[in-house]
Formats: sequence, C-alpha cells, structure tokens
Amino acid sequence: MAANATSRKDTPQHQSALARRLENFASFVPGIAALAFTIAALTVPVLHARADDDAPAARQTIRIGAQQPYAFAVYANNDLRQPLHVTRAVLFVHGIKRNADDYFEVGRHVLKQAGLSPADTLLVAPNFMVQSDAGASSEMPLWGGSTWMQGEASERGVEGVTSFQALDDLAHWLADRRRFPELKEIVMIGHSAGAQLMQRFAVMNQLDAPLQQAGIAIRYVISSPSSYVYFEAHRPDGDGFELPKSIMCPGYNNYRYGIENPPDYLGAQHLDGRQLFARYAARNITYMVGARDNNGNHRYLDKACGAAMQGSNRVERQLNFVSYERFLSTQWQIPVNHPEFQVKGAAHEAEKLFSSEETARKLFPRP
Repeated sequence: MAANATSRKDTPQHQSALARRLENFASFVPGIAALAFTIAALTVPVLHARADDDAPAARQTIRIGAQQPYAFAVYANNDLRQPLHVTRAVLFVHGIKRNADDYFEVGRHVLKQAGLSPADTLLVAPNFMVQSDAGASSEMPLWGGSTWMQGEASERGVEGVTSFQALDDLAHWLADRRRFPELKEIVMIGHSAGAQLMQRFAVMNQLDAPLQQAGIAIRYVISSPSSYVYFEAHRPDGDGFELPKSIMCPGYNNYRYGIENPPDYLGAQHLDGRQLFARYAARNITYMVGARDNNGNHRYLDKACGAAMQGSNRVERQLNFVSYERFLSTQWQIPVNHPEFQVKGAAHEAEKLFSSEETARKLFPRP
C-alpha cells in the first residue's frame, strides 16, 4: 500500500482504526494475537518509506525475540518493513526520560555530521517503555520506572523480558540476513541512563563471537553514565586502587556496581571477574563524556555510596574507570585499549555531546 495513496481506505485515519479493531479482536482470540498484531503493524503508515536525510522521525513497531516474539517500539531512518542493503546499523539508547524520538534526532544529526547516509547506515532508536508512556501496548515489554537501565525484567505487558535480553534480541534482529543481507557492523550507543545499561551489557552479553562468525563486527559507545560495573573489589583511592576500609557501604561490590550477587543474565554464565574482564577488554569500546559534566550535585547523578566510591562526578568516574582498566590489565596481564575522550564545552546534554564534529569524527572515522 503506497504511503501517498488518496483513497479513503488508505488514509491514516482508516488505517489506525483498522489497527485498533484488529488489536481488540486479538484480545478475544489469543491464539491469533500475533497474526493480528502483525497485520495491524503493516497497516500503520510510516512517514519515511524512503531513505531520506530530511525525513521526519517516524515511530515504528517491530517484532523481536526468537522464542516468543514480542512487539518493540523504535524510531528509524528507513522503512523497516522491507529488506535494506545497509552496511552499518547504529542502535542509540535514550536516557532516563525514555525520549527515544529526541535521541533519534540527535542520532540523525551525528550521522549527517559524519557524512553517513540512510542508504548505507540504518539508525534505530529503541524505546524502553513504561505502562503510562504514549503508545505503550500489552504486546510490548513494559518496565517499572527506570528499572530497564539496570537490566531488570519487564513488569507489565509482555512480562519477564530483561532489558539485556531486549538488546540481545535487537542485535539478532539486525543480524538477520533476510532483512539486512549486507550488514557488516553494529554500533551500540548509550547515553546517561542508556550508557549505564550499555556498559553493563558490554560486560555481560555473549554477542561478539556469534556476530563475528556471521561477518558482523560490533562496537560499543558508552557516553556519560552515572556509574560503572567493576570486576572485583578494588576502588579508586588517590592515585591508585585499594580495597575500601570503611564499613559504611557494605554492599558496594554487589551488582550494579560490582559483580557480586549478579543478575541471572550474568550468573548463568558462571564467569569470574578475571574471565569477564578478559572478554570485556577484547571488545571494541569507546568512552565519552562532556568536559563540563563535573557537577557532583547533578539531578540525575547516581549518589548511592556504591556509585560515589567511583568518583565525585561523571568526568571523574570515567577517568577512574579507564585507570581501573589499566590497573586490572597490569594485575591480570590482560591487554586492554579502550579509548576515551571528553567533548569540550559540553556538560550532560546529549545534543551538545553528539553535535560536536569531534564526536562524529571519533565515532565514525572516515577512511
């Protein structure tokens, strides 16, 4: 059905009504719910059926998950209903406000700065949603508040889907050669709360090896998280790292600041800190933060004692974690080379961080 058709049956109003009727019908007939939802999704108009730098943001719904597929809302710079011959996919995860539409626009700008066209680079901004969000559906995993940024499971809609699993499922969806036959690279970017999720996901996931075997490289960009997950019990102390002497923060090394009492997603892998670090060190990871993101009282800065032990602000915590990697590299004789940079003039705003020409050049260097 063409996006610009003028018959009454092709109007957005008629299509939306049809989608609602199909969804309502599906609620009475569970056995055909998945089929009805798929038909409904195909009838909803997409505002950018062609690859176009000037296309408006359009929310689309895809189905991901191998065992029990579920719906997931995303913004993308291409029509996702058809195979695409892109060679790169950029997955850009939003912050605590869950404003994936804004992050989609920020992502479009950085790709334009880097000279990347939708014809060869797919941009996808996934939306981790709660029940009260506009467009939320019982066909989607819905989280409780900000629990998604910690890797926790959805509590409403499709229950029991962790945000780690959702990222796994998005990566596998992108790696499907029927959809993206020429894909060579997936770039996963997270900012702020999205970076807290992304850094932990980069530590815990098992994606790299199977994707590499399929001819797809993966890299991670971790932008301005409030905290990091550490691999063992040492923490920054002056110019080095020591075991904390204070008893005022007894759970400082529990997940989500350390790997003790890990989530099931990690616990099921039965890896110790050294093994986890070896895998993490081998991955393609870049850290970035605004040079002015040094406000220890920032509204969204994690001030729990486990986070505070990592540094007083986001700049300090990034520098400390990079130094911590070097500390572990020496202790465990594991090479690591994860570049980090600070964006001049930027504080914690995604717009300023990713509008910098330096950012575009570092994240997407030209040959």
